[in-house]
Amino acid sequence: MTPDAPASGAADRPDLTAPSLRRRMACWLYEGMLMFGVVFIAGYLFSALTQQRHALDNRHPLQGFLFVVFGIYFTWFWHKGQTLAQKTWHIRVVDAKGRPVSQWRALLRYVLSWLWLLPPLGLSWVLGARGGGLVVLLLGWVVVYALLSRFHAQKQFLHDALAGTRLVHHAPADKPAKA
Repeated sequence: MTPDAPASGAADRPDLTAPSLRRRMACWLYEGMLMFGVVFIAGYLFSALTQQRHALDNRHPLQGFLFVVFGIYFTWFWHKGQTLAQKTWHIRVVDAKGRPVSQWRALLRYVLSWLWLLPPLGLSWVLGARGGGLVVLLLGWVVVYALLSRFHAQKQFLHDALAGTRLVHHAPADKPAKA
């Protein structure tokens, strides 16, 4: 064994180090910006299919349609390993052992990821909060939810722990030098 060679089996084990909370939240914000395009296209398709004339017509079916479209989007990309935002921030979704995520596990992660939004939305409904109150509840919960990951042994978000997935640092492969 040469001094530069890794210890036996070390090269086979994936790096399961969680990205910093700052990088994960930056990726989360970037993902939100990219979702504007998905919402625009899905909304246009929905309005064309339903021949909707007013923005508030069929509001609840549109919300259900967007929930399904988001589910397809995230399940597909997480099953492949990463969304565009995750690729940009060098973050990958894997299972607890560092293997690629199955479609069922990616779907479970998608459903559980609504923990980011459902608690403050439910509380705002109970309290009758609108406008600024709703924004404060949402932003406050996002901060609390993100900071809760600091208490997890592997620094993962609650929905990842429940789904059996994890976010890991994923450096892109080096491109071969041109001759």
